[in-house]
Amino acid sequence: MNYSFQRAEITETPILRFAGHNFEPLASGGLYWHARQTLLVADLHFEKMASFARKGQMLPPYDTGQTLARLETDLRRTRAQRLVSLGDSFHRPDASSLLTNSDRMRLQAITETLDCVWLSGNHDPHPHDIGGVCLPELELDGLTLTHEPQKGAKGLISGHLHPAARLLINGRTTRKPCFVHDNRLMILPAYGTSTGALNILAPAFAGLLNWPALEVTMLGRERTYPVSPRRLIAG
Repeated sequence: MNYSFQRAEITETPILRFAGHNFEPLASGGLYWHARQTLLVADLHFEKMASFARKGQMLPPYDTGQTLARLETDLRRTRAQRLVSLGDSFHRPDASSLLTNSDRMRLQAITETLDCVWLSGNHDPHPHDIGGVCLPELELDGLTLTHEPQKGAKGLISGHLHPAARLLINGRTTRKPCFVHDNRLMILPAYGTSTGALNILAPAFAGLLNWPALEVTMLGRERTYPVSPRRLIAG
């Protein structure tokens, strides 16, 4: 897989200013750190459908290929030199063994081209043999990159909760995955194509974020959009 394409023109998009650093939130759910040429992603959940198939639920096992295609597109577009996956890269501890030969080759092409860091998550707590470095968490330029958000954290970027925002605008509602942060804690949306999303007004988020400082950026089809917390509704 060749990632030496010329950088595409960047579509106008919000810049997330978090803990003294600037990030570009991508419509895919990835977060690009220009200063460090690093693409951050969370909750890929590779082989989720294959894991369900092992339990007798015959669902189309195409999620890994679709997520890889999304990842390859973002890597070409950003020309990132480092990939950091914030845990739950695989849906279960042994899921790397379920990869098709084609998907394994595509993933290995990424690990052989980039500096890849795989952080452990609750679904994949143990190191795997795909390539790159497996760590419990990563400290980088004063930030802590990890899987699960922590109350009272400072400069922490995480995943795990699959945040989504539901808005009421002119009497109509829309619900999409989102980035959410309060300048101390940032939670990324799930990147995997077969993952669900949880409203940031749900009890799981209670107490994690400082509401007066909250910033929400919703995923759109081709770009991301900042939204006012005042428009958020439950559901």
